[in-house]
Formats: sequence, C-alpha cells, structure tokens
Amino acid sequence: MEAVNSLDVEAVRADFPILQRKIGDKPLAYLDSAATSQKPAQVTDAMRRFSDYSNANISRSVHTMAAEATDAYEGARAKVASFIGAPSPDEVIFTKNSTEAINLMTYAFQNASVERGADPRFTLRPGDEVVVTEMEHHANLVPWQQLCLRTGATLRWLGVTDSGRLDLDDLHEVVNERTKVVSFTHVSNLLGTVNPTAAVVARAKEVGALVGLDSSQAAPHLPVDVAGLGVDFIAFTGHKMLGPTGIGMLWARAELLGAMPPFLSGGSMIETVTMERTTFAGPPAKFEAGTPPVAEAVGLAAAIEYLEALGMDHVRAHEQDMAGYMLEGLGAVDGLTVIGPDVPTDRIATVSFTFADIHPHDVGQVLDSEGIAVRVGHHCAKPTCARFGVTATTRASAHVYTTTDEIDRLVSALEKVRKVFA
Repeated sequence: MEAVNSLDVEAVRADFPILQRKIGDKPLAYLDSAATSQKPAQVTDAMRRFSDYSNANISRSVHTMAAEATDAYEGARAKVASFIGAPSPDEVIFTKNSTEAINLMTYAFQNASVERGADPRFTLRPGDEVVVTEMEHHANLVPWQQLCLRTGATLRWLGVTDSGRLDLDDLHEVVNERTKVVSFTHVSNLLGTVNPTAAVVARAKEVGALVGLDSSQAAPHLPVDVAGLGVDFIAFTGHKMLGPTGIGMLWARAELLGAMPPFLSGGSMIETVTMERTTFAGPPAKFEAGTPPVAEAVGLAAAIEYLEALGMDHVRAHEQDMAGYMLEGLGAVDGLTVIGPDVPTDRIATVSFTFADIHPHDVGQVLDSEGIAVRVGHHCAKPTCARFGVTATTRASAHVYTTTDEIDRLVSALEKVRKVFA
C-alpha cells in the first residue's frame, strides 16, 4: 500500500510530545483523534505563558494583566472568526464544547417559544417540525428531541443509505413548509461521511427554515467557510482540532444572535440590572455569562494558528491519504466489515468496523496491549449503530500526525486479535 502525504508528518509529530511515549513496552500509535486529538507544544506553551504571566479576569478591571487577558480572549475570538470566514468576531460565541453550543441553539428556541413578542423564527408550536439525520452524534440529536418534547413540535430525520451516505431521496418530503429548523452533522463521527451540505441547505432555504451545522468533525480536517456553506449556525469544539478541552464555539449570523434570547444568565451578559428587571448586553456578551475559559480560548487560538500554518488544504489532503490507506488496509482483513463508506471520496479518515464476532471492547483491549489506541462502543451515535444492526464498533481515526506505519500496525495487530479469540 502506498500513500502520498501533503504534510511533513515526521516534522509535525515532533511538535507532539505525547507521541513519544510508550504503552507498556510498545510505542504509542494514537488512532483515537475523533474522540480527542493530541495537542502540539505550541498550544500547551501558549496556555502556560498566559497562565504564568497574564492570568486575570477579563473586561472589568483596568490593571495591566486584566487588559492583557481581555486582549488575549478577544484575540482568540477574532482568530476563530477568521478561520471560518465569519464577517465579524462578534458572531462567535465561546462555549465549553459543541454540545453546549447546540444546547444554546435549542434553548434559544425554547425560550422564544414561551416569551411574548419573541422573534417568530425561533418559536415552535405543535405542527412545526425540526429535521436532523440518522447519523447524528447524540449532541445534535438529544437537545432537539428535548426541544420538541417541550414545545410540541415534531422531530423528523433524513435516513442513511447502506453505503453510509445521507439518503436524500425524500429530502423534499422531510424538509417541507412545516420545517422551522434543520440541524445536521457536517461530517459523521461514526461513519466518517462528509455530507452534501449544499443540497440540504438549499432545500431548507426554499422553505424558510434556519440551518445549523455540527462541524465538530469537519473543522479539524477540512476548510470550513460559513459564507460558502450558507448556513445560519455552526458549532465545533477545540479538543478535536489540536486544542484544549473546555472550549468550543457557536457561530451564528449577527442578525440572528441579536434576535435570540440568551441561554445562561448572570454576570457579564447584562446591560443594566435593577431589583425589578434586567436588560441584556448585545452579542457575543449576551451568550457568555460568568467568567469565561480564557486560557482555553488562548489554546484554541494557538491550535488554529498551528492548523493554518500547515494549511487546511494540506490537512485535508493528508486526511484523504490516510482514509484511503486505512480503508485499503482494513479491507484486506478477513472477517472485517467497515461501517460507512468504503471509498475515501467524501469521507475523512475515521473508520468504524466490526471484526468477525469479536466484541469491540475485546478488540480494543488487545490493540491497547500492542500500544494502539482506538475507540470502542457506540460513539454517542446509537441510532446510527442501530441503522447498521450493530450495538458497537471499533473506530480508528487519524489526524495530521498519523502515519502509514501506525495504520500498518493496526492492520497487523488485528491478526493478533483473531488469534487471541479464535
């Protein structure tokens, strides 16, 4: 098997100290980046410098370190906005992860549905419909289920084909004049599928629905441009794109943020407060109650700088190389079935599979004994597993630091799994 990488992967790997460690006496092969990616030294160094020399709360003080902290935090917001092509940094809301970002969206709909005079685009009533897909991570399914239960709206979804692609045959029937919002995954965390966003967005706009995109698995691996995508909301998280945990973001069009009710309330998101009533600040402050994750935002900015220095086109090309290499290698293993697209076109190098009748937990434990880290379970996508008639899979996932040698080790180690459970 051969692969043509667009990155100097060995130079990249030198920036990730954790990749030098061993598991037992075996060198680490980290193939669990879809769950959490590793961080380069540039990210941890940036966070350490901030914590060591500029740690302070933002916005409400005039001393030097508070000003530095404010500049660092707002600089991170501007970095995120530039990364996704947002017209203004004020359209970027920091959250603790994608899950919170999507909940921010759903609670805006819920709050608007019970408030007098709320923007009708955010009000849901019985008869209204919300559309998701059968390949959602629970983070982009459960909040919408809960919203529909609370408002009387109906949840509908687009299906998935046997080959792991989004089934658009009934797109015009599912997304219809009753649809108020469509929220779907940009890239499936279980199947690796890169979805055809243009067709879904175009249909949603035809019927006047708002469109949200869960880009948690897209932002780390391929260019994301909000203007080109034509959506109203995008969510992603830092820890899957070489950044720290505890930081994510929601982007939304400025006009929509102005119309949305806040999600959390308290300090920092107010304009005026009396004992009788409160008025709220404008976005983004309106959606960032309390002390924010400043050091984590600094880390996210450093991660974005790192990815931009590599070039997102190069990152995407490397991802496609790894996807093709992994699919070819795994496809040669007897008794292994890939769940999802079996070709690298319109997919990332996140590959879920079943192996003979061996439970994924057993597969994962044997692989770990060989120094190979993969994910096992339902991957917070139980309806997708059910669609393919499995309760769990083993999932191997790559990033900018993944090598073909690591994939070869995975393929070879599966033969040891077979022998252990023969």
